[in-house]
Amino acid sequence: MDGDGSHRRRPSPNLALSCAAATAFLLLVSAAAALALYLVFRPRRPEIAVDAVRIPTFAASNGTVSFTFSQYASVRNPNRASSFVHYDSSLQIVYAGSQVGFMFIPAGSIDAGRTQYMEATFSVRSFPLAPPEIASAVAAPAEGVVEVESKMRMRGSVRVMRWFNHRVVSVVGCRVAVSIVDGSVLGFHCLS
Repeated sequence: MDGDGSHRRRPSPNLALSCAAATAFLLLVSAAAALALYLVFRPRRPEIAVDAVRIPTFAASNGTVSFTFSQYASVRNPNRASSFVHYDSSLQIVYAGSQVGFMFIPAGSIDAGRTQYMEATFSVRSFPLAPPEIASAVAAPAEGVVEVESKMRMRGSVRVMRWFNHRVVSVVGCRVAVSIVDGSVLGFHCLS
């Protein structure tokens, strides 16, 4: 009995234990739900596949070449619930370590789970062929063949669960073998 004559009950130790267990259970369920949402909706980079490379016009004279370069690619957005918004994307052509051609890819958006087909065609300025010692080490795998490298870079962002913006970048580089005789594409090999 207290000094005023009333009886005061102490909280039951079972009640405190059950509140602690319920709080721990709710925290565990919340963490599991957050992990599941992250695994299902985690931001992924777009997948780039180069489908074809063409050289519509080609000219070679006095140890220099110039041509028009066309690349056809498919860009797939593997994200399940969010669009990939791309900007500041580009395609560049490199020969013997120097950039010889460049093009910005217009900004756009690819819906969730969709694939967008892109074509880029531009003129490559005239450039001198590398001397034989550099060409054999860097740029020409065989006599009468010039090898250039195309680098396609897709930069953008993916919005996750409508609150978080995640920046992503995908790059694909292709080595393209071109005949100096007629400008035909002899083959290309791409790596992401």
